[in-house]
Amino acid sequence: MSRVLVTGASGGIGAAICSALAARGASLVLHYQSGRAAAEAARAALAGDGHSIIQADLADAAAVERLWREASAQRPVDAVVNNAGIFPNHPPLATDYAGWTAAWQRTLAVNLLGPANLTYFAARALAERGGGRIVSVSSRAAFRGEPTAPAYAASKAGLNAFSQSMAKALAPRGVYLFVVAPGWVSTARVAGAIADPAVLADQPLGRVATPAEVAQAVAFCVLDAPPSMTGAVLDVNGASYLR
Repeated sequence: MSRVLVTGASGGIGAAICSALAARGASLVLHYQSGRAAAEAARAALAGDGHSIIQADLADAAAVERLWREASAQRPVDAVVNNAGIFPNHPPLATDYAGWTAAWQRTLAVNLLGPANLTYFAARALAERGGGRIVSVSSRAAFRGEPTAPAYAASKAGLNAFSQSMAKALAPRGVYLFVVAPGWVSTARVAGAIADPAVLADQPLGRVATPAEVAQAVAFCVLDAPPSMTGAVLDVNGASYLR
């Protein structure tokens, strides 16, 4: 039975990823930032047992190290899913400089530096044990841009490049990296936005992706993807953006 650490697991895509992996027999470590009650609820809903929750601020390098040590203290972690992320709006022509710099610093800290630091610890442990997998959740924004949230798009583009660099570095040690890049996903956080006719007009399927669909792609990368796919970025956007 695989032991998988999933960041940002208290709801939305993260909770769906945990559910999909638990249904396949995995034991989950659910990371959360501030919503302990939601994380507890997500854990309670999982199939199987042996699941745990851990709080950490991914923008804090010391907290990331503690997260890794606690997650792997009782049992080695076999795979990591870097799912946590934030999306602060900071349109360049309508944001003051203090707001602009704060948005960039926090977004890069959570969306890029946090996953990079967690991957550092996971990569070293997995390489020493003979292999494992690291999957990151990116976004189509990395390719099409986000005019009101440029730091988000930049952070996800950086996550793609970082993952591919690590895929090259770690392949000889049996550690494989994958990226899943969704477009709009029907989570509670964006319920209002995805009802916008302009958003739906951009969706060839007539709808946005569900969390379960993204989770299915992530679970494939964690459990099934062949080693020759290491370094791949999988689009899950319903053909709303093709590259």
